[in-house]
Order: sequence, then C-alpha cells, then structure tokens
Amino acid sequence: MRTRAALVQAARVVFERDGYANARLTDITDEAQTATGSFYTYFKGKQDIFAAVLEEVQDEMLYPQVREMGHGDDPVEVVRASNEAYLDAYARNARLMGLLEEVAIADEGVQQFRRRRSAAFGKRNAKAIRELQRRGIADASIDAALAASALSSMVGRMAYYTYVLGEEWERDELIETLTQLWVNALGITSRSDGGTPPSP
Repeated sequence: MRTRAALVQAARVVFERDGYANARLTDITDEAQTATGSFYTYFKGKQDIFAAVLEEVQDEMLYPQVREMGHGDDPVEVVRASNEAYLDAYARNARLMGLLEEVAIADEGVQQFRRRRSAAFGKRNAKAIRELQRRGIADASIDAALAASALSSMVGRMAYYTYVLGEEWERDELIETLTQLWVNALGITSRSDGGTPPSP
C-alpha cells in the first residue's frame, strides 16, 4: 500500500507539472522511485491512476472541515462557513480541478467521475436543504434536489472561473456574494435578523 500511495502522490506531481496529455507513466514511476512493472500491480494505465488522484482530492473537496448545523446555529453563518471551506479546498487543488474539466471533455471515464462527483455534492446539499425545510428555516416549496444541484453548480463554476481561469474576485467578497445568493434562493434569514428559529 505504501507503493500504491507513492505512485498516486507521484502522479499528482506529474499531472500538475506536465498536464494530463503530456504525463507519461515512466515519469510517474521515476517520480515515485518505483519500477515500471510495479505500476501495473495497482493500475491499468494513466486514466486509472488519474482517477485515483482525483478520488483522494474528492474527499477533501466533498467533506471540508465544517460541522453540521446544530439547533442553536445561525444557518446563514453555516452556509458561509461551508462556502468558505469549499473555495479554500478548491484553491488548494485548482490545478487538478482544471485538469478534471479539461480531460472530462474527451474521456468518458473521467466524465463519469465528474458526474459522480457532482451527484455526491448534490446529494449532500439536498439533505442539508431538506433539514432546513423540515425545521422551518428554508422555503418548503422549493425542490431540494434541484436547488442543491443549481446552487452547487453556481459555487463550483465560480470557483473554476476564479482559481483556474484567473478571474480576479476578492476572496471575502466572493464568499459573501455566494452565501447571499444561497440564502436568498432558499428563503433563509439569519436568526439574528429575526428569522425563524430552529424547531426544538
């Protein structure tokens, strides 16, 4: 397993340095200081190890260090903290996120990974929205799954434009604007602003 981990770490270095198209398996094994034959013990080819690199990043992107909302928490602050954690994780992994977008255009396997990634984000956020609706904090007439997909896509594309394409948005303003759009779309008001408190 140490050899596999070394190969995945080396692959990330090579993909970020050379891009997906120009990355060679010999470069990866050289970076990992392993024999070429060892590579095929764990991976079928370049696509397979690229997926392994993305899977590691997925955990960081999908579950940033933000706790779930408790009954006494301000929902607006929880949305803000979640957006901040996601954008910071995206910024740390921007080179790989750019490669994911690039490779997914032509590679069906990476396209499937991207769809699974989007579905995982949507499922997580839909669950959070339904809980807010159940507790009378968010507009119950909104379809939680559709709203989660739309709002998650908004944040994801803004992260891509900012950290991959280089649009110059000030970090705090970006976080605040995305948070306000989430809050307005779901009909949430801060408890400190007179919003409906969570049900006991």
